[in-house]
Amino acid sequence: MGCLDGKVVLVTGAGRGIGREIAILAAKEGAKVVVNDLGGDPEGEGADAGPANEVVDIIRSAGGEAIVNGGSVAEPGEAEKMVQDAVDKWGRIDSVINNAGILRDRIFHKMSVHDFESVIKVHLLGSFYTSRAAAQYFRQQNSGNFVHFTSTSGLIGNFGQSNYAAAKLGIVGLSKSIALDMARYNVRSNCVSPFAWSRLIGTIPAETEAERQRVERMKQMGPEKIAPLAVFLASDQLAKDVTGQIFAVRMNEVFLMGQSRPLRGMQRSEGWTPQSLAEHALPALKSSFYPLDRSADIFGWDPV
Repeated sequence: MGCLDGKVVLVTGAGRGIGREIAILAAKEGAKVVVNDLGGDPEGEGADAGPANEVVDIIRSAGGEAIVNGGSVAEPGEAEKMVQDAVDKWGRIDSVINNAGILRDRIFHKMSVHDFESVIKVHLLGSFYTSRAAAQYFRQQNSGNFVHFTSTSGLIGNFGQSNYAAAKLGIVGLSKSIALDMARYNVRSNCVSPFAWSRLIGTIPAETEAERQRVERMKQMGPEKIAPLAVFLASDQLAKDVTGQIFAVRMNEVFLMGQSRPLRGMQRSEGWTPQSLAEHALPALKSSFYPLDRSADIFGWDPV
């Protein structure tokens, strides 16, 4: 028996890259899979059913069960249909893996409203739409789980990705809130921050030698390295006590990421003024300030 035997799983953005590997592994572990993929380009334009159909063919040829859904997570009605397709076909939904995404990288002062809103809509609103659609079934079943995809661009920082970083950090808050609100119904919610080469990563400019070296390191990290953690988190059998957490995967490395907590504190019985904050609070707190790090500054060693 696989760790997802008899379960029904929706994987968004499952036509290529990380989502493809998750869908195939989930099926290998016994899940019935809704393979969702709009089939757009890295910026979310266009549509192509080919990649999702190919994944379904791979799953079926190996003896598994899967169906295609070509909807967009950015549209609430289409997100609801993804979940409904699972229920109509197999009578239930057990896991939603929110992997679908696009990139529209721009330096902040050149970021258009459209570029910002498009990325927010696919990543953050898309994760909400699919999760909300599944929540009613999870509540009725008294079981279920969510695996959301975040990024160190939001957790740590990166250049030219204010839209993506805002969406990905928002997903962390969404996941934690779901974990808190739905724990009473035995519903779990966790985040995965992946390091993997994909067509989205391939769109990031590499203009300096350091950036080019980083891209070469990224090329070593295949999407198949991410799938085991996502499938583990989707398994009630293996991860029944894991909820509200953030994990990162970097080739053969797995990290538990931190969550915001107070670092240092000061109190003043008479209260604070702007001047006293500058004179007394700032000198005491400044040593604990975070520098303007990027993801590459924190994960500076070669992947293992």
